Amino acid sequence: MFEKQAAVFLYAVSPVHMGAGSAVGVIDNPIQRERHTHHPSFAGSGIKGALRHGFQALGGQASHINRLFGPESQSGDLHAGALSFGDAQLVAFPVRSLRGGYVYATCPQALARAQRLLGLVGVKADWTIPTVKEGECLLANPALLSGTKLHLEAFEYDAKVSPTLPKLSSDLAAKGLPAGDAYAYFRQKLAEDLVVLSDTDFGYFAEHATLVEPHVRINSETGTADDGGLFYTENLPPESLLVAPLMASATRSGKADEKLQADEVLAQIKAVLSRGVLQMGGDATTGRGLVVATVVEA
Repeated sequence: MFEKQAAVFLYAVSPVHMGAGSAVGVIDNPIQRERHTHHPSFAGSGIKGALRHGFQALGGQASHINRLFGPESQSGDLHAGALSFGDAQLVAFPVRSLRGGYVYATCPQALARAQRLLGLVGVKADWTIPTVKEGECLLANPALLSGTKLHLEAFEYDAKVSPTLPKLSSDLAAKGLPAGDAYAYFRQKLAEDLVVLSDTDFGYFAEHATLVEPHVRINSETGTADDGGLFYTENLPPESLLVAPLMASATRSGKADEKLQADEVLAQIKAVLSRGVLQMGGDATTGRGLVVATVVEA
């Protein structure tokens, strides 16, 4: 039984490739997506595996790895770990804008799901979820407008400045991004430049505005490109924000001298995640998968 619950916000500071493992379209290496929304997502198992792999590098004690995450499958001393991560769901997605460089796009569905998750772990999110029609949008910053229109990529939206959105966006920025001067600009931009699109319009960008990169397979003998070696890899773009549930129990190794209570387990993970950048997904040697995590609890 998991006794402590929290939410983990994951903010991409580089492109992230959490691979889906199979391709059904023109992209050879697609990212993970939810089946029902088709929004990009991170599997909870992948988050947990990445944290286990980087635990020591982030300052965690090696002796605590098996207690918190469970032993390796080949170990003869099997027991459950004390941590569980759920799948991360998309909250805000960066979209190129005619003014302001880019905006943080979201939609009522994404906000309502994030609010529900926060409520389930006991974190107050007193947000008023707006209603938005297709072809329209709500925003907090009128400086993003050209007249009464907002231009995102090649699309034009009828825009309305919302008096209630700044409260929601400021709370989301405070919860979702790390504290400190290094992220002050991005907290302020998220608070000011959050744009609420309809679920349909947001879904289009979440599916078609990811970063797709061409790669060429190199022949190890000739050092040149292999014939037919061109392939495309999809990445979640930097500045994307996701949220996942985190649950903790007391350690379950059965050894009294290794016992940690659920609040101690959660405190350890929170401290480790606050110390640096977590690498998640593939293409680590080319700088992909850099994510900062922020844990919020009741």
